[in-house]
Amino acid sequence: MKNSVLFDSVGLGPYTLRNRIVLPPLTRSRSSQPGNIPNDLMAAYYRQRTGAGFMVAEGTQIEPRGQGYAWTPGIHSPEQIAGWRKVTDTVHAEGGIIFLQLWHVGRVSHTSLQPGGAAPVAPSAIAANAVKVFIETGPGEGALAEPSIPRALTTAEVKELVQLYAQAARNALEAGFDGVEIHCANGYLVNQFISAHTNRRDDEYGGSLENRLRFLREVTQAVADVVGKDRVGVRFAPLFATTQEDRVYLGLVEDDPHATYIEAIKVLEDIGIAYVSLAEADWDNAPELPETFREDVRKNFSGRVLYAGKYTAERGVRVIESGWGDLIAFGRPFIANPDLPKRIANNWPLTPVDPATMYGGTDKGYTDYRTYQS
Repeated sequence: MKNSVLFDSVGLGPYTLRNRIVLPPLTRSRSSQPGNIPNDLMAAYYRQRTGAGFMVAEGTQIEPRGQGYAWTPGIHSPEQIAGWRKVTDTVHAEGGIIFLQLWHVGRVSHTSLQPGGAAPVAPSAIAANAVKVFIETGPGEGALAEPSIPRALTTAEVKELVQLYAQAARNALEAGFDGVEIHCANGYLVNQFISAHTNRRDDEYGGSLENRLRFLREVTQAVADVVGKDRVGVRFAPLFATTQEDRVYLGLVEDDPHATYIEAIKVLEDIGIAYVSLAEADWDNAPELPETFREDVRKNFSGRVLYAGKYTAERGVRVIESGWGDLIAFGRPFIANPDLPKRIANNWPLTPVDPATMYGGTDKGYTDYRTYQS
């Protein structure tokens, strides 16, 4: 695929990307403890994958209450900022471009991960379903657990959270990131505000779709004011369910996902951000995004459109050549193939990912995957 459109350069805000292949945010739970601090091992991991045209570092909690899984990194302490600087310096030395994904899990957490063992925070006091969180049960040991019942944020606390996102964006710049992506997908905090299933508020942040999108608008605008709108992306995970079983995905499948997410994308267009990332369901037989939705995204958003999910190179080419997207992210293939762009270009076989070493642990299943020619 050496002449594939995947290897065409493309602009993204102020940057020119060498290709359209993206390393998406992938939780790997390798931060140093105590303190959830990025480290040298993480720097090596990202350096290995700088063949991507563009990288988004893993979901990173904007504050201590934002953590939902053991050993995930933060961007709210001086030590974390310094740790991330090791990563960005290493990536930049290889000519790479890297954004940081700003993450708050909201209700998808456990009291053992919360400051003082408190309840997680959320738009409304509704427990997460159809999901497990990973908690630490001992030094380097963990287990899956049911999320704890959250408490509802006050209106004042919601406004404080907007400013916490802005501060996290400032911290990301201090850590050397080229921009930020706001995690608004997968049933986490911003997604919880958007969804009528998890947002039962009766203040300015609840009720109508316009009100449920207010938190998204305020967070995105606050972050854009810090880093510049042309260095901001937003990730959504719109799911078009085909069965009732699909509809329980974190309880957040909307009755009309097309209308909900097109209105959300209009909010982003108003602000003028650089890109929107659409994470498609990646389990076997998962429903694909309808063509009508992809077309409406293009019609209503003038920035770059990034697709992620269970993509092969061939499927990514079809999406770009159809005019629906500009960038294609490859998750699990990039974990197991640090030289993924070269493998795609040369039609070299791909190494399968080891699911047992995805989260937590050492360099095994992290930085020890070999390049094709090594």
